[in-house]
This record gives sequence, structure tokens and C-alpha cells, in this order.
Amino acid sequence: MIVLAYLWILAIVPLLVEKNDREVQWHAKHGIVLMVTELILWVAILFLTSVVSFATLGLGCVLGLFAVFAWIGVLVLHVVAIVKGIGGGRLIVPGISEYADRF
Repeated sequence: MIVLAYLWILAIVPLLVEKNDREVQWHAKHGIVLMVTELILWVAILFLTSVVSFATLGLGCVLGLFAVFAWIGVLVLHVVAIVKGIGGGRLIVPGISEYADRF
């Protein structure tokens, strides 16, 4: 269930199924918080890339490379969170993980 907690929208499954396991619940909530944060990040990158492309006639393609590296970073973050979760720990992302405790 901890693996599902970090697979974007599939985080809803452990949140609904494992209601008695506090650790799985925290990881599911953390996965949902990460998913929402990543969606906001992707919208911001898309908007910034579009604005720069229109303003500079193509320089936004260079910013598109930033999106590739951001995507790789997100995948690495999820893999590290899964590995720590399976090992019994929690990956705390400063400024983001605190929201998993709020709901």
C-alpha cells in the first residue's frame, strides 16, 4: 500500500482501504500532497515556458529542457519516498510534508 501511496492518483486507494493503519494513511496523504504540488509545478512551468516562447520567439524551448530535469527530479523523489516508506521511515520534504498532517 505504501508503494501505491506515491503513484499519483493511486494514492486514493490506500487512503480509502487502510483506514486503521496510521502509517499507510500518512504516506497516502503525503502522496496526495506531493501530487497536488507537482500539478501546480507543471502548470507554472507550462505557463512560464509559453510566456517566454512568445516573448523571445523560441527561447522557451530551452526552458522545456528544465521541465525534463524537473520530471526526472519528481521521479527520483517518488522512488526515494517509496524506499523510505517500505523501510519504515518517512521522507520529509521541507515546506510540503507538513500539509500531510493537516488533513
